[in-house]
Amino acid sequence: MGRLRQKGNAGAAKAYVTRSIAIKKLQCSLADFRRLCIFPREPKSRKRANKGSSAPTSFYYAKDIAYLAHEPVLKKLREHKAFAKKLSRALGRGEWSSAKSLEENKPVYKLDHIIKERYPTFIDALRDIDDALCMIFLFASLPSNPRIPPSLVENCSRLAAEWQLYIMRSHSLRKAFLSIKGVYYQAEVMDQTITWLVPYQFTQNIPVDVDVRVMLTFLELYQTLLGFVFFKLYTDVGLVYPPPLDAKRDESAAGVGAYLLQEASQKSDKPAVTKVKVVEVEGRQVSGRDVYKTIKNIASSSSNADDMDVDAPTVENNFGETEEEFIVQPSKSDAEMASSLPTLQSLKALPQSINTSLFAPYTFWLSRETSRPIFEFLVRSFGGKIGWPASSGGGSPFDESDDSITHVIIDRPVIEQPSETDEQRERRLKRRYVQPQWVVDSINAGKILLEAPYAQGQTLPPHLSPFGEYEGAYDPAALANEEAAADEDESEIEGEDVEIEDADLENEVLQAVATAATEDSATLRAAELAAEAAGIDPSTFEKEVAKSRRKSKKSSSNGVDEAETDMNKMMMSNKQKKLYEKVKHSQDKRNLERSKLEEKKKNLHKQKRKLGQTS
Repeated sequence: MGRLRQKGNAGAAKAYVTRSIAIKKLQCSLADFRRLCIFPREPKSRKRANKGSSAPTSFYYAKDIAYLAHEPVLKKLREHKAFAKKLSRALGRGEWSSAKSLEENKPVYKLDHIIKERYPTFIDALRDIDDALCMIFLFASLPSNPRIPPSLVENCSRLAAEWQLYIMRSHSLRKAFLSIKGVYYQAEVMDQTITWLVPYQFTQNIPVDVDVRVMLTFLELYQTLLGFVFFKLYTDVGLVYPPPLDAKRDESAAGVGAYLLQEASQKSDKPAVTKVKVVEVEGRQVSGRDVYKTIKNIASSSSNADDMDVDAPTVENNFGETEEEFIVQPSKSDAEMASSLPTLQSLKALPQSINTSLFAPYTFWLSRETSRPIFEFLVRSFGGKIGWPASSGGGSPFDESDDSITHVIIDRPVIEQPSETDEQRERRLKRRYVQPQWVVDSINAGKILLEAPYAQGQTLPPHLSPFGEYEGAYDPAALANEEAAADEDESEIEGEDVEIEDADLENEVLQAVATAATEDSATLRAAELAAEAAGIDPSTFEKEVAKSRRKSKKSSSNGVDEAETDMNKMMMSNKQKKLYEKVKHSQDKRNLERSKLEEKKKNLHKQKRKLGQTS
């Protein structure tokens, strides 16, 4: 006889627990349970998981709750609950000395062990800081209120400035995009691509329906994570972490410039004492300096020796003049497989990396209407120098009258200045006035673009996202090539239409081409005779036949693909079908957007041609 199973002790009823049961097992409040960042799970059958009840509730894995019971953070939360009770009792009784001692010994929990458990290696942590950076920059731009303390905003601003300082120092920025939501940045740190979003500096209001408590819980974890990551990044490049803050510059709204980057060697004024290693050889103490002196004496004596039996051949140093060509030898085990060792010539043929000193030869000046934090970060990340007026904050390295300024980033229309002096006019003619988009487009293009399309008052070219790397993304350059090819085809068709005088002959040619697309040789021969009787060029007829055959093949292949897709969908589960439909919907949406952009560009191109012909 098999073992009897009781209802509710096996299957989904045992694997899942409700939120109320989880809180009772952990012996914590609902607020503390939410701070543990536990996401609810959705069982396959809610009725079975809830032991036959259909009441709406949240479910969690029983194993996760059992693991959380031994979490050190939960222990600290319980201690904090007991501390709050003792403190309120002491304040109620007027025991001020006891309340002060309780406040000094307040239990504080740390999340260091969670970071170490979640990210075993530093690369894992670096790969997962995209969301952390977005959250840090978001809270750095929010105003303080009763739900968000000022110390939290200040700490987020400090972390954001430390990240920007490191990116500017290491020249790790690769791409940027000015969007409606904010500015998207993409950097490459230790071969890891990191993308984050920085909101514009507008007055932000927190919506009432947003639960800030959940965001603050994640922010607490992200602050600890970024502290570990930044310490490692700074120490690897030999910088002191955290960078010291200059209070005077900070009061003058210097922004990122208020933090001072210091080398690790400058932190301590005491000279480093080098320890000399001493080894005992045959009863005598020999140090590393003695070994170095002995080797030096041997080298000098061997170079001055004249009584050598064999004269050493002289080797000329002509490495820079001639390059040795590497000959690939076949493998002995596999004769077909060639050696894949990289040569100097093959390394030169590889695509060059991005120019991190793109703006190094230039000096920029920001006008007062442009955003200083954005363009200071962009220009300094690519080696350029930048200054700004006093209305944008303090800490500018030079003023507007500096003769080294080559570009002025301005975002206002051209205004005539009748009271302009000769000195101001000469200074204005020496400089190039560009709109802010020129800086971002030059970074994404990897080269300095022409300033004329981005000059002050000009209509700017389209600002496209540099992150369109997926297949079928909108590419205006490829579309321009397609339009040029389409124009050539249209001109050829117009020339052919001029040669054909009668419309009936054109209909006969089209009919002949349609019948020639079949595989029947008799039909093809009849089409050729009809085209010859109509006076059509044989080469033109062959082109039309090839086009019609390609169209027929494409339509048949589409039919086969659709049938195969339908068969594959029949073998999918409901969950897989929904996922497939979701992916297909997103692809169709992207294709529709791309087709709309292409159609707009074609219409603009046709309008420009018509205007050119009329003029």
